[in-house]
Formats: sequence, structure tokens, C-alpha cells
Amino acid sequence: MSRLASGVVLVTAREEPLDPDDPQAPSGEDVGMTATAFMSVSLDPPLVLVSLREGSRMDDLLDEQPLWAVSVLSESQRHIAGRFAMKGRVSDRLLFADIPYLRGEATDAPLVGGALATLECRTEQRVSAGDHTLVIGRVLTASLPSADGGPLAYFRGRYRQLG
Repeated sequence: MSRLASGVVLVTAREEPLDPDDPQAPSGEDVGMTATAFMSVSLDPPLVLVSLREGSRMDDLLDEQPLWAVSVLSESQRHIAGRFAMKGRVSDRLLFADIPYLRGEATDAPLVGGALATLECRTEQRVSAGDHTLVIGRVLTASLPSADGGPLAYFRGRYRQLG
């Protein structure tokens, strides 16, 4: 499968506070994950699919939180893809520290500035598939924040640029 080129996206979601009624409780945290297994499923209704490693933080979060977002990364955003693909990483709060982003109106999830496209989604269905979970989401909003540059691609175990 390493011979199949794919686009690279950042999947994000906002973790809810532990106790929203307690002002002293820790606030929710932004969570992000690089994904190369992402695709359009349907135009009517607009549906997309992302494959998540079973038991990963994002898989666990999207099992509880139905709202999430996707930023389609440009070739100049390789550093973002690498940062959110790290295993055994530090707090997601630190990972987002120097990345420009806006909050999605429908999901409150981070949408990366300079991305080629952004989508906000609500989970419609989760399907167990081997050691992954396929999450199918209905697209709630879609935008094209940047027309600059080409897409970031992943091929033979490395991030690549077209051309």
C-alpha cells in the first residue's frame, strides 16, 4: 500500500471539559492527528471517511464527541503533518501553540490557516475494520481558505510534493 499516493490531512476535534458545570475543572483540549486514509464517500448527502487506529486518542474522542474537522494540508505544511504524526508525543496543547488556526463555527475544532480546504463534520457512522475504525462524517461546512501551492502527498513512507 506504500505505492498508493494519498493526500495528507489534519483531523481535529475539541475535547469537552471534564466537568462543564465546574469552573475549576480543567478546560477541554484541542486534539489533532495526521491522516492519509481520508476520502470522499458521497456528494448527496456530502459524506467523507477517515480511518483511525483503534484505541488511538482520536478514535476514543470521536467515539464520544461527534463533531470534528479536517484541514487538507498544502505542500508547505509538511511540518504540521510531521508534528501531529509523532508517536508518544507531548500534550496537544503544545502542538497547536505556534500553528495559525481558526475555530470552526459548527464544531469549535481547529481549522489550520493556509490549508487548501477545510471541512467540519458530524459523525454519521463508525465501522470497525480490523485494527482501525472507519469514521463516516456528514460535511457540515466546507471552505477553501487558500489557493496557494499544491497538496501535500504521502508516498512510499515519505511526504512528497507533486511535480
